[in-house]
Amino acid sequence: MDNILKKIDAIFCLPLREKEILLSRLEKVELPKCHLLMSTDKVERYVYFIEKGVARAYCNTEKKEVTICFGEEGDVMLSFLSFFNGQPGYEFIELLEDSTLYRISSQILQKLYAEHIVLANWGRKFAEQELLKTEERFMSLQFKNATQRYRELLEKQPSLIQRVPLGQIASYLGVTQVTLSRIRAGIK
Repeated sequence: MDNILKKIDAIFCLPLREKEILLSRLEKVELPKCHLLMSTDKVERYVYFIEKGVARAYCNTEKKEVTICFGEEGDVMLSFLSFFNGQPGYEFIELLEDSTLYRISSQILQKLYAEHIVLANWGRKFAEQELLKTEERFMSLQFKNATQRYRELLEKQPSLIQRVPLGQIASYLGVTQVTLSRIRAGIK
């Protein structure tokens, strides 16, 4: 649970009592590679913390799957549309490795927010961080070229290059696999 504790503290340092309350509500689950944590046809009821493994969020278009983000050890995966609005999300979330996760139901987490102002502040800080990551991703896609986006991925999540199929990385970068191969060759 070390990765989860680091993530919780990185978001907002909780007093011991509230941290224990939050941790006591987490449920450990071990799931196999290729397991779909979330799909577009249902409201997702859980927030997942990744202790071990890699996941990706993606959307289906008429022509292909488009990877929108990856999560690895210490990251949190959820459908914001399900969590905040109680609606089916627009994304699928798939495990790319056998994974150990900790989950908490959205209902319990919302109840904790209502009962503990410190946990509500922790949740607000988490939402702020996720919003900033989303903005960075948007700006990267809008204003950086594919080579710059690849270098950024290497800097921020270097282990993904060894753990994720190149086709999914290419999709995340918004390029074809052939273009990604050219970028990689040019960097070496």
